[in-house]
Amino acid sequence: MSNFSTKYYFFLIIFLGMLSAFGPFVTDMYLPTLPSMAEIFHTTPSLVQMGLATSMLGLAVGQIFFGPLSDKYGRKPVLMTAMILFAISTIAAIYSPTIEFFNLCRFLQGLGGSGGIVLSRSVATDCYSGRELAKTLAIIGAVNGIAPVTAPVIGGMVSAAVGWQGIFWILFGLGVIILTMCMIFKESHSIEKRYKGSVAKLLAGLADIFKLKYFVIFTLLYAFTCGVLFSYISSASFIIQEHFGYSELQFAIVFGVNALGIGFGSGLSLRFRRMHSAALFGSLGIVTAVILQLLAHLLAPSSFWLYEIPTFMMLVSIGFVLPSSTTLAMDEGRRMVGSASAIFGATGFLFGGIVSPLVGMGNIVTTTLILLGFCGCAATVFAYISFKRPTA
Repeated sequence: MSNFSTKYYFFLIIFLGMLSAFGPFVTDMYLPTLPSMAEIFHTTPSLVQMGLATSMLGLAVGQIFFGPLSDKYGRKPVLMTAMILFAISTIAAIYSPTIEFFNLCRFLQGLGGSGGIVLSRSVATDCYSGRELAKTLAIIGAVNGIAPVTAPVIGGMVSAAVGWQGIFWILFGLGVIILTMCMIFKESHSIEKRYKGSVAKLLAGLADIFKLKYFVIFTLLYAFTCGVLFSYISSASFIIQEHFGYSELQFAIVFGVNALGIGFGSGLSLRFRRMHSAALFGSLGIVTAVILQLLAHLLAPSSFWLYEIPTFMMLVSIGFVLPSSTTLAMDEGRRMVGSASAIFGATGFLFGGIVSPLVGMGNIVTTTLILLGFCGCAATVFAYISFKRPTA
């Protein structure tokens, strides 16, 4: 932090927050329109949800390429390339003639958006380490909490006024704003530190990351927590609107309030002396919240508040796990920051892409609870292994 002026430091925090928020904006902003888009494209809810899955697949795959390439060519040129791809694919999505073409555009949109996500972690790790990195990631996490708060609210209002295409025009505008901010951003990965070998060897070297035992553990902890988060994200609009009978705008408000829980939990995670403790506390909170959700579904399935209270608790708990697991993993993979960030982020979105279409199979409430329980328990196992790691 001392290497930057105060003015540039605040710019960097806002810039990194916007980059990391790309995932929530790409996935969350059009959530209120999912039920209506099934009617617009004359298709099934499962195929509409596939657009969510393809975007997350793009967010996962893109990180595998953009992360390592930034180790070789620098963060700034790779980021600008990703933003241009995002802008072009967003325009294409707006004029989609079929749901299949739309889902393909969503994949390309995810590819472009992935550059911002993977490089937000890489740039933060370039500039900071240890507790300072944890603080920066927690601040970014709190800023990132604004994205899911505003995205569905704006999406619900825009959709009601001008249709789903208006949402994607806003996404296009955000991409242009970030592309403009790239001009101000100072390259954080110096030429001396860049990878000197070929691109082929660089990509082949991704496998070396998996030799870091605890990096893998921290990544799986993050991934299963993402499984919890995306199970909730992909099912929330259908549960709140169709099961409980709320409107698109009411869903957007509820979803936004819930998203505040993630930012709240991210801030509280800094109160723990060890990030390992924050991760274990959060994962246990997730499991407890899912148990309460299950009891509410069995005893009072029509009560919205008995669904909502443990759901908010679950999202606060997720807020403890995400920044702590990110800090631990990025510190562990510091030797190859771009590649480590790529594997870490891609794994999280890959898990998200797997669970998103699964929630639409069978009874959506029951299926979601099963996925939440499985992913929450798995995250707790890896959090416990992390907690028991001998300190240096």
